[in-house]
Amino acid sequence: MPKRFRLTRRLPVAMTEDGYRRLKRFAAEAGLDEGEALSFVFEHWDSITDSEALGHRLRLFNAELDARKR
Repeated sequence: MPKRFRLTRRLPVAMTEDGYRRLKRFAAEAGLDEGEALSFVFEHWDSITDSEALGHRLRLFNAELDARKR
């Protein structure tokens, strides 16, 4: 029996404009709303990310973060 899909948590998030546009595009392409798309990404995190590339991208993002906040 499939697990019932319920959105049980709501949280305020702050996103960059680029991140939000990408989320909206992914959700539209997948036929989901933004909450469902985020749930999909985090429920399947290990199978949709490359752990080596993720670490590198995270270091780059953190290096640029202070400049992007100004």
